[in-house]
Amino acid sequence: MRFRFSRDRALLLLGFWRGFRSDELCRLRIEHMTVQPGEGLTLYLPTSKGDRENRGCTYRAPALHRLCPVEAIEAWRALDQRPNGPLFPAIDRWGAIAETAMNPGSINKWLRQLLHKAGIEAPELYSSHSLRRGFAGWANANQWDVKSLMQYVGWRDVQSALRYIDGPNDFAAFRALK
Repeated sequence: MRFRFSRDRALLLLGFWRGFRSDELCRLRIEHMTVQPGEGLTLYLPTSKGDRENRGCTYRAPALHRLCPVEAIEAWRALDQRPNGPLFPAIDRWGAIAETAMNPGSINKWLRQLLHKAGIEAPELYSSHSLRRGFAGWANANQWDVKSLMQYVGWRDVQSALRYIDGPNDFAAFRALK
């Protein structure tokens, strides 16, 4: 149970704060990761949907004060002592860690079960892209410009980015007055 909780926390936080696709999360490998405690995390993906030349992409995730993906990854790695292999392995119903990664197709089911357990209404309306969309919405609400968001997430064209960003929040200006 503690393996699953720790892995799921790391998967959720990294998936959100990096805006990763489900296949990217499932292809992350321990040996392609560097953690700098209190500073951040560097991840290398040899291939990705946005990497059309197959050169590989390096992604960074900063350490945060709350809901920190770096701290969550460190806690997961402290439990999961494997020196290499998938960062997010499958875990069977008895809590045994598999040698294989989670299947990208299982991420939707995993997320919906997690949201259901958290008491979120209509978890079936969410998918793995909800993490990516959620991050884009958070970045937009926190005044990230589209170019910075595109570079961070890995979008190459503005139209792709704009599909993930909802309209302006009419109440955002009032929050600043509190």
